[in-house]
Amino acid sequence: MQEIKLSDHFTYKKLIRFVLPSIIMMIFTSIYGVVDGLCVSNFVGKTPFAALNLIMPFIMVLGAFGFMLGAGGSALVAKTLGERDGERANRYFTMLITLDIISGVILAIVGIVLIEPVAVLLGANETLLPYCVLYGRMVLIGSPAFMLQNAFQSFLITAEKPKLGLVVTVMAGVTNIILDLLFVGAFGWGLAGAASATVISQFVGGFVPFFYFARDNGSLLRLRKTRLEARPLLKACANGSSELMSNISMSLVSMLYNFQLMKYAGEDGVSAYGVIMYVNFIFVAAFIGYSIGSAPIVGYNYGAQNKDELKSLLKKSAIIIGSAGLVMTALAEVLAYPLTLIFVGYDKALFDLTLRGFMIFSLAFLLCGFNIYGSAFFTALNNGLVSAIISFLRTLVFQVTALFVLPLIWGVDGIFSAIIAAEIMAFVLTLIFLAAKRKKYGYF
Repeated sequence: MQEIKLSDHFTYKKLIRFVLPSIIMMIFTSIYGVVDGLCVSNFVGKTPFAALNLIMPFIMVLGAFGFMLGAGGSALVAKTLGERDGERANRYFTMLITLDIISGVILAIVGIVLIEPVAVLLGANETLLPYCVLYGRMVLIGSPAFMLQNAFQSFLITAEKPKLGLVVTVMAGVTNIILDLLFVGAFGWGLAGAASATVISQFVGGFVPFFYFARDNGSLLRLRKTRLEARPLLKACANGSSELMSNISMSLVSMLYNFQLMKYAGEDGVSAYGVIMYVNFIFVAAFIGYSIGSAPIVGYNYGAQNKDELKSLLKKSAIIIGSAGLVMTALAEVLAYPLTLIFVGYDKALFDLTLRGFMIFSLAFLLCGFNIYGSAFFTALNNGLVSAIISFLRTLVFQVTALFVLPLIWGVDGIFSAIIAAEIMAFVLTLIFLAAKRKKYGYF
């Protein structure tokens, strides 16, 4: 089958073919992350499971910098490739990967030092605290590799190698799943086993593509000698600020969800939210995968000033995402019962709470795809400010406001409904920005 180039005209078939590896990659990444929780919940117990869910947002905050350098850097690199300057594109690429590794090491050290006071701040009691510290410190050892993995997910697409990105993700995922079943299920190593499986899989996902780009390869990108250049670095960080903000905001919001649920429903509330978020990651991953997969096409055509192709891409993406949102919402409602049963079927009260929350929370899939894509679309257009505003308001301001207001009216149901209110407000905001910037970029 002929390789698809960023410079091609994208029909529906070609667009789906190009982004499909990224969608599968993100879904698979979410699935193997779910295995950690599934094994811990069923083999170790609901208290360690609650501890894992309590500390995970902090770990994800640190890893978010990899998404920033990957998404923002790939937008800059794709634009530079569209301007037919491959040498400069490779220089930028190498600089960003180097900084990703350095920042990963620094953030890992900071996280390991701060993990205990952070866990206490997040509400860990004497029972949960030892589990939070154990799991957090072990997983943070793999933080540099995790950040590399996040960055390479975007750069492999820009290099016109999305299938390789999928292969690497599957390798890392299969490693994690097998080791989880071995370390947690067979050997009985508990949270330490789950953390070890995660770290090893992150090294697979981060360093396999590193060695690929370090040698001669058939892609558009290769690691080579570089130097620190402040202007493109700041541009890449500005481009990726929305992804950084989105990931940090989601982690902060998760902390607030846990705080509110501990207040309204106790430890069971934190466990219920953990289950919902694991499944949510799988569904939302499809939208994130589409956005990551299509962003280099947008960036390339923006650099090439091909406005007709930008129009075509935006129209096709809106139709694809809208259709997917309807299907995913229906699917989530149908699968709510069996998925909840798999995770927490051993506890009736926890099962009932989780199932109800799941049914409410899933309605957000109708609109979240549009909002995720809208933010990524402006990142690809190298407009980090608009992208960051959409992400910041959607994932933090709108959701936090709803998270504190709605429980006063509907109690626990209000907590699970906060995401729906946030997505509705973010959808309106995204439409406003798309309309306001249409003349500048010419996408409709």
